[in-house]
Amino acid sequence: MSTTSPEPKDPAAAVRIDQGSPRVWILLGDKLGDNRQVDPVVRALDWPCEHKHLEMREPYVLGKPEFEASLHHVDQARSDTLEPPWPDLIITIGRRPSMVALWIREQSGGRTKVVLIGKPSGLLDQFDLVVSSAENLLPRWPNVLHLSLPLMSPDVASIARATDAWRSRLAPLPRPLFALLVGGPTSPFVFDAAMARELARAAGKATAEHAGSLYVTTSRRTPEAVVDALEAELPPKTEVYRWSAEATENPYQGLLGLADYFVVTGDSISMMVEVARLGKPLAIFPLPLRPGHVRNRLRRELGRSLLAAERRGLYGRLLQRLGGRLYRAGVIDQLRDIRAFQDLLVDRGLAVWFGEPFGSGPPSLPDEIPEAVGRIKSLIENK
Repeated sequence: MSTTSPEPKDPAAAVRIDQGSPRVWILLGDKLGDNRQVDPVVRALDWPCEHKHLEMREPYVLGKPEFEASLHHVDQARSDTLEPPWPDLIITIGRRPSMVALWIREQSGGRTKVVLIGKPSGLLDQFDLVVSSAENLLPRWPNVLHLSLPLMSPDVASIARATDAWRSRLAPLPRPLFALLVGGPTSPFVFDAAMARELARAAGKATAEHAGSLYVTTSRRTPEAVVDALEAELPPKTEVYRWSAEATENPYQGLLGLADYFVVTGDSISMMVEVARLGKPLAIFPLPLRPGHVRNRLRRELGRSLLAAERRGLYGRLLQRLGGRLYRAGVIDQLRDIRAFQDLLVDRGLAVWFGEPFGSGPPSLPDEIPEAVGRIKSLIENK
């Protein structure tokens, strides 16, 4: 475990903290979907915040480091400076940044409060607050705030700019315009070339039935083989954007503003939530579960029965206590139930299954940000 602070890159660039306000650091990595969940909290917090961006060493850009309070996975030369005075509060998200947050708390002698947005990758009881949504199966512990949807909200201003920029380019496409937003393989789903071909055929059929047009955009997680299979099976004249880190233009936000209907692959919680929060017609393309993995399926079923819903009465409290103990023992820890999250979106009228008629009218979405911000502020105000 690293115990030394990196050399400061620009000491003069520190954010000036207002008198009486806590020093708050927003610790972020390079996953835009994760970072968008933190933005609404920061906007509602009304405290001065200093953003700290972290770059990872090559083995850990995609590889997962062992979860611990550490800097060993961070490329300190390319990351923002981490040095005293240490913050009163850190808000972070994701495995890699949260490891750094716990390291900073160690350097502060335990004074720094750490808030994690989303699912912890370990050491749940080490965070002062975990703000979690329904896809994460976590125990009902005092330091866990259970919400229904992830707190990400669309960047309305950026979408408006992209809408203006792409309006003339998308205008020649026949309406209705279907946007197919493609993610990539993730546990526990299969998303290979065969599934890509099935998706392409289904999307092409739906577009033809409406005499519309189809625009496909892939993401960082979409393998080349999946994109190749999609392109080979899609109908002629389909627009396809292949995600690239070097690309200067990405139609994603333009489509959010201009498309009539959206189809999102079931692996991508961030894209499903973003479309739903915009009030756009959303269909989920379900992906099959990986064959085998009996142990993981049993763990997920056990976690769902013990952790997924708040229970009342003596029996409910006993189940909660058992779930908490099994979580602490590692029997049912680190579980996500994306299928149950998809069901929640459909049950609340926020989405339909692809192939069913699209919903009409914007859905009603809960505003859970005030509750999250209230819990965060209480960490500082009650110190």
